[in-house]
Amino acid sequence: MTKHILVTNDDGVLAPGLLALVREIRKLGKVSVLAPDRNWSGGGHVKTLDRALRVKEVRLADGTQAFASDGAPSDCVALGTLGYFKEPIDLVVSGINAGANLGHDVTYSGTVTAAMEAVIAGVPGIAVSLETVDGHIGDIDYGPAARAASKVVRQVIENGLSHEILLNINVPFLPDEKLRGVILTRQGLRVYHSRLDERTDPRNKPYYWIGGDAPTGVPERGTDVGALAEGFVSVTPLQLDLTAYRALTDLNTWHWDEAPYETALLESSGKLTLFRSD
Repeated sequence: MTKHILVTNDDGVLAPGLLALVREIRKLGKVSVLAPDRNWSGGGHVKTLDRALRVKEVRLADGTQAFASDGAPSDCVALGTLGYFKEPIDLVVSGINAGANLGHDVTYSGTVTAAMEAVIAGVPGIAVSLETVDGHIGDIDYGPAARAASKVVRQVIENGLSHEILLNINVPFLPDEKLRGVILTRQGLRVYHSRLDERTDPRNKPYYWIGGDAPTGVPERGTDVGALAEGFVSVTPLQLDLTAYRALTDLNTWHWDEAPYETALLESSGKLTLFRSD
């Protein structure tokens, strides 16, 4: 059975990375495109509830039919999975983002949170990002990243994904022949160099820019940051359950209430353990 794949992004519906992704993914199934009408980079996980969402038909550079929404990337996924397209969505692929989404970047990234929105809707989600290089001159070739993403998407179609799991793909800025392969990774450590720039407007009122140098990372082997540093395509499985299970045991020793109480702690093994505190 042919899969119906929704392609979206956070760089805007006319971004070249989205077009490159569409060209590869439509070899694997039926593709519908619904993406923001503008750049939402760094927008994080947004759900628009206080206003109406508008959608208009557009054409990509190769003539492909697409739809643009004035909402965020996660809004686009919500629209698609809730019935904008009459045929149900089987898979959501978000990207290709201009710039890697590593470590803590995933909490800011519209690319990744679009895939998260898919998982919330019960649909497998995949995010794809291409590392960019400072000082690069000319157009960015998204072809290698699109082909690498296609390989991962094919695996998901053939094998499926566990509930609440999404895949975050990061591709080095390299030609096909220099990519060393695909490896599974964990989230690495992203180092941010943010600073606050305070200025004064012509009416003598202060305003602020959050800026700074581009983030760097610790290239530890086995992480997404390390994989890119070594020329590998990184595939990191992420989960929506953010519970810090290891912290539950320590927190249970705190005196939450003067009266005796019992709490139930669900261990990572899946067993339910009862604790009593006096």
